[in-house]
This record gives sequence, C-alpha cells and structure tokens, in this order.
Amino acid sequence: MRHTVDYYFAPNSPWTYLGHARLAKMAAARGATVRVLPVNLGDVFSTSGGLPLPQRAPQRQAYRLVELKRFSEALEMPLNVQPQFFPVAADDAARLIVAAEMTKGSNAAMALTGAICTAVWVQERNIADAAVLGELLAECGLDAGLLQRSQEADVQARYEQNTQAAKDAGVFGAPSYVIDGELFWGQDRLDFVKRRLHA
Repeated sequence: MRHTVDYYFAPNSPWTYLGHARLAKMAAARGATVRVLPVNLGDVFSTSGGLPLPQRAPQRQAYRLVELKRFSEALEMPLNVQPQFFPVAADDAARLIVAAEMTKGSNAAMALTGAICTAVWVQERNIADAAVLGELLAECGLDAGLLQRSQEADVQARYEQNTQAAKDAGVFGAPSYVIDGELFWGQDRLDFVKRRLHA
C-alpha cells in the first residue's frame, strides 16, 4: 500500500529544515506521495495556544538554541542557530511554494522548500526579499514567472486552505506530518513516520 503524507510546515522553521531532506528520502524509498502544504504558522498558533518565538519564556528560547545545536551536530547538517535574517516573514516564500506545487507539482515544490530552508539556516539569505526568492527559483531550475504567479488570488486561497486543513487535522506546530489521519509533530518524530510508511 502506498501512503500519502500531508506535510504541513513553515518555510522559515529550523525544524522544517532539519527534517525536510529526510522526509523526502523516506517518502521516495517507499513510493509515498507527499502533499506539500506550507501554512501560516501564526494563524495555526492563534487556535492551538502556541506562541511566536519572541513571546516565549527566556528559558524556552535558550533551550531551543541548545536543541538546534544538538540536532545539527547529530544529523551532521550545517545550521546557524541565530542566522542574520531571523525572525523573517515567511508568507511570500510559502505562497511561492504553493505556486510551484500548483504549477509544477510536488517534486518542484519539495525542491524549492529545501532551497528556501537552506537559504535561511545555512546561507543566511533573506527569504522575505523578492530578489532572493527569484534567485532561489533560478537555482532550482524553476520559471521566474512563479514570483508573479505567487501573488495571484487562487494561490493565496490555497495557502489559506492549507492553513485551515492543518487546524482541522489538529496540527499545532511545524513541521507536522499526517498519514491516514495520524499526526506526527516534529522532525524528531520522523522515525515514527518511517515506521508508518512501512506499515
């Protein structure tokens, strides 16, 4: 049986970055379909009780940095725990991923998501800058016209639908993976995702 993974994420999340390539690899290995679903995480937090990073208690913010360093080292993935452009608005990048998925399909959207995450957490580039997003499209071999496409009403509507679908699925943080109605929150749950894909 081939599964479908509903992949809910924010493209400016370090945890999305840390899990993205592993998810892509395990889905490909099992022939699973990945539905690429960037969401407005602030909107998700508004109903789930989550807090934006600057509003979290100091001890939580400090521990987050420790955990990011641990996972970066354990996974042997480069990561600047306090990159130059973070916090950074992610809506334009998210809509660009939506436009890529709608126009070019899941594989293109996955490749662009990986590039955007790497831009923030490894290359320290500003994904709120349209020029940077244009560069990332070119680096992924995607049409520059997707930038304009990402501003169209149907793309915004799909972005909002993704966010509502995340709420309906019980998502409260990013990344989250839903397989046959079962929710897995966080890149540190990918071992369980792998088991579910093998079930």
